[in-house]
Formats: sequence, structure tokens, C-alpha cells
Amino acid sequence: MKKGKKFVFFLVFVLIGAFAASTVCGFDYQYGDIITTYIHGLDDIRLGIDIQGGVDVTFTPEDEIDATQEELDAATEVIKFRLAALSINDSEVYSDEKSDRIIVRFPWQAGEEDFDPEAAVKELGDVAVLTFRYGDYTAIDENGLPNGEIILSGEDVTSATVYPDQEKAGQYVVALTMTEKGASAFETATAAQASKNGSIGIWMDDICVSSPTVNETISNGECQISGNMDYDAAKALADKINSGALPFNLTTASFKTISPTMGTGALNAMVLSGIIAFCLIAVYMIVLYRLPGVVSVIALVGQVSGTLAAITGWFGFMNSATLTIPGIAGIILAVGMGVDASIINGERIKEELALGKSLNAALRSGYNRAFTSIFDGNLTVVIVAIILMGAFGVPDSVFAKLLSFLFSHFGATTEGVIYSFGYTLLVGVILNFVFGVVASRLMVMSLSNFKALQNKKLYGGVTND
Repeated sequence: MKKGKKFVFFLVFVLIGAFAASTVCGFDYQYGDIITTYIHGLDDIRLGIDIQGGVDVTFTPEDEIDATQEELDAATEVIKFRLAALSINDSEVYSDEKSDRIIVRFPWQAGEEDFDPEAAVKELGDVAVLTFRYGDYTAIDENGLPNGEIILSGEDVTSATVYPDQEKAGQYVVALTMTEKGASAFETATAAQASKNGSIGIWMDDICVSSPTVNETISNGECQISGNMDYDAAKALADKINSGALPFNLTTASFKTISPTMGTGALNAMVLSGIIAFCLIAVYMIVLYRLPGVVSVIALVGQVSGTLAAITGWFGFMNSATLTIPGIAGIILAVGMGVDASIINGERIKEELALGKSLNAALRSGYNRAFTSIFDGNLTVVIVAIILMGAFGVPDSVFAKLLSFLFSHFGATTEGVIYSFGYTLLVGVILNFVFGVVASRLMVMSLSNFKALQNKKLYGGVTND
């Protein structure tokens, strides 16, 4: 039984080491000129404007439309949502009614050297009007514009979600959920088309993205958009639908690159400072708490690696995020919480050993006593981080929906800088439980099964049994 317990330390240690290495280096495969990325590394992180710089774009309404402040505000919010949907948490978007302009600033994509601002902003300025019309892609006029009768529009859609296509491997569909009004109109239309095996065209602006043949009446208010889309194309389409339509076409009046407010030199200085601080913390923990201190350092490596992995998009169920100065502050604060958890564990173990308990009994009791204090302290931080993400994140995010009953009264907002801080803080604190509490306990309990490591002095005790 003890041999199995001894193996736990090495298993956890190797897993944390492999995880940290994959987070830093990533993993991709190159065949000819095609590079396929399986795991994103630190080089793939999109740095914020304050660190890396970016692009400054000025949009104006097409055809010199005299836009009202309400229309400019609506367009501004749509652009904010689209930026957030692209995982760009560090951006500035504001409007100027006097000159009918919308100014947008956002960071460069990670690793880009030859930046193409026009290509980068095209998606932001698309009108993105979704319509369902009678007929298929051939239902167009002499100018190539759709002329089929409109059944419903994007206003009748409540959400768009990406799912793998069950019939075509490697392709994706966009599943739509409609409002009560939209579901009723769609049921009537599908009933009429099903009786004659007709089609319903799904149009995004003037492009038919799908024109399925209707075989039966659809009454549940749900349908799918298909059309040979990979994940990126399907997600881009879903993001446009979720963000809504711009009130008018936007044209790019000017664009320019902007320099970082702090610069890559500041980032290098912060990285170096972080490494030095981490080394000092490691020495402090090892000197003060000995073997549990060594384990706590390993756990902190796992926690930091996990937080960076969440930013790069390492986890398949999480999108990548922009790393900003406030985001780095969130990481640092979470590391501080991790160190605090290790100190509480170490002190509780020392207290139990001082009472004369056996090593195993002291370890179990110490970790049990420490858990309540660690849980209470971290839970309050989790609540704060969730509130920040719910208040300043994209409206269709989990926490924004969860707290919509509270923040809907204040209007929508997507202040990415605050969201970035909440995001890294939340991820870091959750990983503190995974590595600083669970993994640390597993490793220490495993090491205590080695005869050479059963001296109480190695755990902060004073005397042997």
C-alpha cells in the first residue's frame, strides 16, 4: 500500500512539470508551409496595448450618413462586444457625435510583424445583418442582392452557439435559439415550405451562408446554420450574430499603429522581477517550512503555469485572452493567495507536531484545520472576481448572464481592462485550490511514506518520535 502512496509524489511532480513545459513552449507541427498548433505557448499570448502597442482606427458612417448619438452609441457597443468575442480584453472604443466618428484602439495579434490594420478591422465594421428568407441562394435580383421575402431577422434570435457537425467530420454548425416571436414566424414558414419541399435561405448581409431544404415543420424555435465551416468561421459567424447588427455601414477613415504605453522593455523588466521574486519566495518557504515548503514551490509553479495556460487558450473549453498590466496584477495577487495558503498549511502542521502527534496524524490534522481558513479567504476573492467579470465582461458570458438581474439596470459595458484583472484573479485562485491545496497535500503525504523523510524536523517539528 505504501509503495502506491510513494508513487503519488512522482506522478504529480511529473504532471506539473510536463504541464508547465507545455504551457511555456506549446506544441505545433509543421508540414511544408502549413503549421498546425495543438497547444498554444507563451509566444501566442496577445499582449495588451500597454505592453505591445496596437492599432488606432477611425470609423465613419458610409455614404456620409448623419448619425445620431444613439446610433453611434449602438455601433460603439456592437464593436465592443465583437472585440470581447475575439478575446481582446484590452481595447478602447468611443464615439464623437460632432464629426460622426468612432475611434477604436486594440492590441496587435501575438507574433505579428507585418500588421495589416485594414484586414484586422474589417470584421469590426461589418454590418452583419442576419435574415431568413424564402428561397435558396438563387433568390437574388439583377444586382445580386437577396430578394426573397424576409421571414425573420437577427433581432428574433436570442443566441448563437457553435457545435461540431455530426454529419461532416472536422466541420461545424451554428445553432440558433429564437425568441417567442421568431419561433412562431419560423414555424409558420417551415410549415409552408415543408408542404412543397421548399427552401429557406439564411443570409448574412448579402451572402447566403446556408439554404437548407425544409422537410418538416420546426416548432421548437431552434435551427442550425451549416455550410462547410471550420471552427474559426463558425465562431466568427456566431459572434456576429450574438453581437447584433450595426445600425449603418462603417468605412475606415484612417488607421495607424500606436506605440505601447509601457513597452516590451517594461514587460521584460516585470518578467525578470517576477522570476527574482519567485526565487526569493521559494527560498523563504523552504527555509521556514522545509519539506512542505519545497512542495509549496512546486505547487506554485503549477498554479502560475495554469493561469498562463488559461490566457494562451491551452484549455480547449476556454478561449485565449489578452494579457494586460492589470491582468498581470491579477496573477500576482493570486500567487500571493497561493503563498498564503502554503503558509497556513505549514503553520498548522507545525502546531500539530508541537502537540506531540505522530507525523501522519499531524499532517492529516494540519491540512484539515488549514482548509477552512484557506477556503474562506479564497471564496471571498472568487466572489469579487466573478462580480468584476459579470459587470465588465461580454453580455453573453456565463457570469454576465448569471448577474444580469443586477447589472442590467446599469446598461451594458465591456471594460476589458477590469475584466482582464478579474479573469486572471479568478483562474489563479481556483488553481490555488487545485495545486496549493489538493496537489500539495497529495505530495506531502506521499513523501511522508519514505523512511528517510519521516524526521519531524523536515516538516517544521523540533524532535523525532
